[in-house]
Amino acid sequence: MSQTSPQASQQTSTWEVDPVHSSAEFKVKHMMIANVRGHFSKISGVLTLDESDVTKSKVETSIEAASIDTRDEQRDTHLRSADFLDVENHPWLTFVSTRVNKLGIGELSVEGDLTIRGVTRNVTFSVEGPTPPTKDPWGNVRIAVSATTRINRKNFGLTWNTTLETGGILVGDEVTITLDTEFVKS
Repeated sequence: MSQTSPQASQQTSTWEVDPVHSSAEFKVKHMMIANVRGHFSKISGVLTLDESDVTKSKVETSIEAASIDTRDEQRDTHLRSADFLDVENHPWLTFVSTRVNKLGIGELSVEGDLTIRGVTRNVTFSVEGPTPPTKDPWGNVRIAVSATTRINRKNFGLTWNTTLETGGILVGDEVTITLDTEFVKS
């Protein structure tokens, strides 16, 4: 009988998102002239890191949709409504990786299923990291990644818009999503 499980368990480690030191941000064109930026304050997730082959790693992340903040309460209320995120019926935005590709030193592409408003689409994040493990002053071991992708919001059922008096639209279709995530080893 071969015994591969002890070796496999030594090569894989589990890391949990540190929500205090992580952010989920987005930007989208407003009135076709400027970017509006916002963030979600409640993020959680788990990274299963294969330390011998990062391409075998997996990540799952959840973001509470109601935690959206664009520094304008009236806009945030509208974004939480059925016109946009519909947080009553779809309280979570989620990402589950399906494939990790190594591009270079400290560079990955991570493909996976992004779910917004109950609609799931395959997206690819460009990832910097993970950083080398670092021990914090309290003895916890930490790593970090920065991940970015662009989506068309209409592909996720986020179709609300209005036409401007001068022509054009109020809200752009392309949304840039950036996750700066710090993980703590379990």
